[in-house]
Amino acid sequence: MNHNHDMHTADLSAAAWRKSSHSANGGECLEVADLPGGLAVRDSKDTAIPGFRAGTGAWNTFVRAVGTDHL
Repeated sequence: MNHNHDMHTADLSAAAWRKSSHSANGGECLEVADLPGGLAVRDSKDTAIPGFRAGTGAWNTFVRAVGTDHL
């Protein structure tokens, strides 16, 4: 099974979106949905905009870079 292909073609309209645990209470919230081989992220205030998709490895690299101020 090609998980990368599944992630990029997954139907986000049926995704199980949840608020990120790192979202602020002032309305600056992100929602996250698990996908085969990765995840999607979207702005909770404008859900009509398609979610950003990332593979698990790429997302982990991004989060690690943000957490260590290496962006």
